[in-house]
Amino acid sequence: MELKRVVVTGLGALTPIGNTVPEYWNSLINGVSGAAPITHYDPEKFRTKFACEVKNFNPEDFLEKKEARKLDPFVHYAIAASDEAIKDAGLDFPNLDTNRIGVIWGSGIGGLKTFTDEVMNFANGDGTPRFNPFFIPKMILDIAPGHISIRHGLRGPNFSTVSACASSTNALIDAFNYIRLDMADIIVSGGSEAIINEAGMGGFNAMHALSTRNDDPTTASRPFDKDRDGFVAGEGAGSIILEELEHALARGAKIYAEMVGGGMSADANHITAPHPEGLGAKLVMTNALRDAHMTPADIDYINVHGTSTPLGDISEVKAILHMFEEDAFRLNISSTKSMTGHLLGAAGAVEAIAAILSVQNDIVPPTINHFTDDPSFDPRLNFTFNKAQKRTVNAALSNTFGFGGHNASVIFKKYKA
Repeated sequence: MELKRVVVTGLGALTPIGNTVPEYWNSLINGVSGAAPITHYDPEKFRTKFACEVKNFNPEDFLEKKEARKLDPFVHYAIAASDEAIKDAGLDFPNLDTNRIGVIWGSGIGGLKTFTDEVMNFANGDGTPRFNPFFIPKMILDIAPGHISIRHGLRGPNFSTVSACASSTNALIDAFNYIRLDMADIIVSGGSEAIINEAGMGGFNAMHALSTRNDDPTTASRPFDKDRDGFVAGEGAGSIILEELEHALARGAKIYAEMVGGGMSADANHITAPHPEGLGAKLVMTNALRDAHMTPADIDYINVHGTSTPLGDISEVKAILHMFEEDAFRLNISSTKSMTGHLLGAAGAVEAIAAILSVQNDIVPPTINHFTDDPSFDPRLNFTFNKAQKRTVNAALSNTFGFGGHNASVIFKKYKA
């Protein structure tokens, strides 16, 4: 069976540095930080008092007030980003076969705010179980693609992927495979996350995973800097319309890039720590390149996982050096988490958009907040520190790794007929 070709025809983003794709991309290439003191709740008693929150977002711009109240913020974000992507792709659903249009959506945690609020209300009551009837359907992860499909009447494959911070990259890979195996024409894919609340931040603080640079939140996310001290939590959503090439051409769709490969692997090492030599990370990039029928020499840019944790950044760089060898010094490498923070389950989709736009525009967004070189890293590596760089980007690879040892990588390249 000959595999179908898959292209990107629409993008949508709701991020801490921009509520649309143009705003997001402009902030990326200009090195804007989304970190600021937390406003969603009073963080005074928490070790970390800042995060990368979505700003100036009102779900009622997308939903009726009554409907918005029935949904968790991670679904609000999913609807906003997917609406933008669908509009960007010019999808006229009444004139398309919606039986062959699906939604595959990733989230690492789902409706954490809903879960927290409901359990706290019960705990603070008299023991009588007065739970909101929307508690369960607001909380479960698969409700995001469910709402997107209901909103647009899409009857194709519909489910969620859960692999911690690799969740939405796995969603993209599943969508890619469904299309190239001719099981769908179009998939609305992506991911969303909304964990900036007491439970989310308290839990990650208890793990000592978050930066505690409360005196300077704007520069707290410092991937590959000697003084990095943990990741900065982010929230939001990214949505990518993947479409079978001939279907896209037949309807005259614009094409951002072609998705050509996806890889998956496991560290099989530790529930939270990456393999110290980056073996799982090397394997996932190897698998993605094999799937794309490409070699390391074909990649120009890697949007790395790069969370700004002491161990994680070292592990990923070791994997790149092992995988790419001398080609590693020709690459541009950057971590856009230095600007957006870590969007957990939504990170893969949001960062894939950055990779796609780098391919389209031949610009590599920077790794900001670099102040002190880390002697652990080979000085010949180009981390694109502090300033975007113009270069031809024929192909870009995007990495995401999750707690549990889940690794996923995707590759996009310039579309050629």
